[in-house]
Amino acid sequence: MEKQKNGLGRRKEAVTRVFLSKGDGKITINDKDYKVYFPLVYLQNQVEAPLKAIDATDKFDIVINATGGGVKGQAEAAKLGIARALLEVNAEFRPVLKAAGFLTRDPRGVERKKPGRKKARRSFQFSKR
Repeated sequence: MEKQKNGLGRRKEAVTRVFLSKGDGKITINDKDYKVYFPLVYLQNQVEAPLKAIDATDKFDIVINATGGGVKGQAEAAKLGIARALLEVNAEFRPVLKAAGFLTRDPRGVERKKPGRKKARRSFQFSKR
């Protein structure tokens, strides 16, 4: 692997561009360490998950640009982006990543607001009198 590999991850409104290169396991998101950017442990685990699945936590340096959405959406988008970038490095990772569900883009989004309702499903408060 001479140059960096790319992967794009999306989830809800979040979009992440992932740049993977040989290194010692540093993960940077928007110029911050991922543990600072995602202070919650379960979000840190989301980002690390594809690397742990293939036992490569200390083999690659990862730089991620994240935009849009919330922290959970960005973490899950980063997970997908990292998995796609790892596939570019070595196609033999595919069965492991696919079995763990890291290559599937989650299609769920926000349901639209309906007319005559307060939100998508929430009605206005009913008053009998």
